[in-house]
Amino acid sequence: MSLPWVQHLILAPVLVPLLCGALLILINERRHERKFLINLVSTVSLLVISLVLLYLSDREYWPNGIGIYLSANWAAPFGIVLLVDRLTAVMMLLTSVLAIASLVFSMSRWSRIGVHFHSLFQFLLMGINGAFLTNDLFNLFVFFEVMLAASYGLVLHGYNTRRIRAGMQYIVVNLLASFCFLIGVALIYATTGTLNMTDLAARLDLLAAEDLVLLKIGVVILALAFLTKSAMWPLGFWLPTTYSAASPPVAAMMVLMTKIGVYVLLRLWLLLFSDGPAAGFGFDLLLWGGLATLAFGTIGLLASQEPGRMAGYAAVISSGTLLAAVGYGQPELINIALFYMISSTLAVAAFLLLIELVERIRTPGAAMLALTMEAFAVDDKPDEPVGVPIPGALAFLGLAFAGCALVITGLPPLSGFVAKFGLMHTLLNPQGMSTGMVTWLLLTLIVLSGLAGIISLMRFGVRTFWATKHTTAPHLQRSEVAPITALLLLCVLLTAQAGPTVAYLERSAEPLHQPGLYIERIESAPVITQEPLGERT
Repeated sequence: MSLPWVQHLILAPVLVPLLCGALLILINERRHERKFLINLVSTVSLLVISLVLLYLSDREYWPNGIGIYLSANWAAPFGIVLLVDRLTAVMMLLTSVLAIASLVFSMSRWSRIGVHFHSLFQFLLMGINGAFLTNDLFNLFVFFEVMLAASYGLVLHGYNTRRIRAGMQYIVVNLLASFCFLIGVALIYATTGTLNMTDLAARLDLLAAEDLVLLKIGVVILALAFLTKSAMWPLGFWLPTTYSAASPPVAAMMVLMTKIGVYVLLRLWLLLFSDGPAAGFGFDLLLWGGLATLAFGTIGLLASQEPGRMAGYAAVISSGTLLAAVGYGQPELINIALFYMISSTLAVAAFLLLIELVERIRTPGAAMLALTMEAFAVDDKPDEPVGVPIPGALAFLGLAFAGCALVITGLPPLSGFVAKFGLMHTLLNPQGMSTGMVTWLLLTLIVLSGLAGIISLMRFGVRTFWATKHTTAPHLQRSEVAPITALLLLCVLLTAQAGPTVAYLERSAEPLHQPGLYIERIESAPVITQEPLGERT
């Protein structure tokens, strides 16, 4: 049974943070607890809405699991169209999970430094959710700019000299990317007369050869903006510096923002270039760009000494793997690549939150491994055990670091291993995919990136927990421990539920390779008609 109010849930992930962010501006900064509570309630409500949309899409409440919302009741392609499907729902769910973790982590310290943290946080969520939901290139630009404007303030939040320098670089790079975005959109509109993505796909067959060339140029210029956000080499030089300079909760959210560029490229490229007159265009560029990014991230991770930069290069490796998977052009690879994206995003975000807690070990300290061994050492007299007990805070930091390292590097038994094993299993072609030189190169880089992660993270772990003789357990807040624990437990849950999760992601990826489904849903989306007042009974 169709319920009218359910349709408006598609708009809620944009409307709720917009209204909440505006409300938070009006509340005095001294009312920190009140502002935090309102922010938390709004973010948790986004989590609930995302779960409902995920359930409705997967149960195909809408035809083919694709929900359409016609803003202001204008028919497509003339009005603003929001679209939700399984992939959109899971991306908004991931956004809500990371937002709650980052917000709770910021409660005791970071949200109190500076002004308007909570409003900017909600506007950031509005921009991210809008970018996931919109089906129109110009409105994608609008939501992108809302997201970036909020991120500018958040990157500079609690400013210092290092953060200002990195923030200025981040702002300049993204302004240039936005300029490319506008030029690409202008060329596409001049060529096709539409910016609705599905309508654009439907008009490709009608374009003359010279117009198709101009369209391709416009799409390439547009893609530069998303490739910059996705940190594709050489456009991603800004990312490690920005990640290491930003405050931990902001850096954790930026891990997700990097994936938005990959998400848009995945959707746009498969919608426009899966078949038709421009079939296959640009896939080689994405593939080789992804391979170069993967190699760049591997070298950078191996060379990094500072943990923030290590996390940044781990995010670059993740983006390179995803771009290569999209460019590979095989449907069988997309679903496991999405699983890898979720796993790596959770792990890198947890690691960025953990870095601040690890850095509180100010005095040189004995390694956790050494403490573990000494705790079980005994003297010649069995009734007088000799050892050093492990403080709870140090035990948590060591175990959390080990969990992050396992997922990021792809070592068993956690979700990172499941994801990388799935990628390699699919690339080794049980179903007729090509196993040429490019495949072996991608496999080699995936293995080398894991090896670089093992060396770099092990080196950092040894120097932090093991290399010195004395250590002092840092003071940890529950609000800081809980988000990291939750993110790592989600990685454990992904491992335990890998089968159902991959099956869901396979159902999410399947429609992406069938542009006709989206074109049909947009063209058949009904406009709600209302009776005149005089005719109502």
